[in-house]
Amino acid sequence: QVQLVESGGDLVQAGGSLKLSCAASRNLLRVATMGWYRQPPGKQREFVATITSDGTTNYADSVKDRFTISRDIAKDLVYLQMNALKPEDTAVYYCNAANALLRMNTWGKGTLVTVSS
Repeated sequence: QVQLVESGGDLVQAGGSLKLSCAASRNLLRVATMGWYRQPPGKQREFVATITSDGTTNYADSVKDRFTISRDIAKDLVYLQMNALKPEDTAVYYCNAANALLRMNTWGKGTLVTVSS
């Protein structure tokens, strides 16, 4: 029932910017911690950023001061603004919704971001 659909992935040059979007199920942002994770080619999936239902954010050290997670609760949208992109940021980016009490841990199918040098 819970659905997440990512969009916005593209090919960009190093130093450029890109904004990803995650369209979530109705009112999901009010009850779940929303997050972005990524999986670089040949590597394991890793944490990027999260935002809780009350708006508290958390970032991986590798993206701190470059990426910003935000949301539009009324539109059920979560964003990831990525600036000063590096080739190391190349990965499939996944949207996540989690709530342990509701036994919910849902993933989108991902959107590819490729950063050229």
